[in-house]
Amino acid sequence: MSNSSSALKIGPRIVIALVVAGLSGVIFMLTLIEFDHLTSTEEFCTTCHSMELAAVPYRESSHYNPASGVRASCGDCHVSEGVLTATFDHVMGTKDLLRQIFGPKYDNPVVNLLHLPDAAFAAREWFNDRNSATCMRCHVKEAIIGKRTDTLKVHQEDAKGKGCVECHINLVHRKVPGEKTFKRDGWNRMVEEEFNLETGMAEKILRGDVEAPAVE
Repeated sequence: MSNSSSALKIGPRIVIALVVAGLSGVIFMLTLIEFDHLTSTEEFCTTCHSMELAAVPYRESSHYNPASGVRASCGDCHVSEGVLTATFDHVMGTKDLLRQIFGPKYDNPVVNLLHLPDAAFAAREWFNDRNSATCMRCHVKEAIIGKRTDTLKVHQEDAKGKGCVECHINLVHRKVPGEKTFKRDGWNRMVEEEFNLETGMAEKILRGDVEAPAVE
């Protein structure tokens, strides 16, 4: 009995170690939560000028100015729910930061618009891979009534098993055609017309043959 009872005794050092480990774990999780919160805000995202370009149409959308007053932030849509998955998304998002630093000059509106379709397609793939889980934070598919008489039935029956972005795109940011119907040549001509560039300049900018002109 004495041997077994002595074996069960926990010394003060072990207690201190357990307390320190527990407190460290709590502090670490709280730090992650605060980190995920701060890096999911519009203020943080738009510290890069290229994201400010993306934010302009967002601020004119119903997700920013809804009748209900419930505003969807950048993180509400583009960051997964849960501290660990959110942190993972932020870590994976560093690739965009690296592109911003070492890639094309996305701060230039011309370059930004030329590369916008690739960003849109990647974002839609991200939503599809997660079955539009971030949309479901606010929207209950089976309860969407809409303005058409058949909207509720469509969402309850026809949309069953589908993600939101399989039907709904171009709601928040600048409109980009679906990937299956997208025509690069047509997009390039549109960019050239919008910024008064000579025909063929878009392809040269994309190849890196010339620099995009400075525009406001």
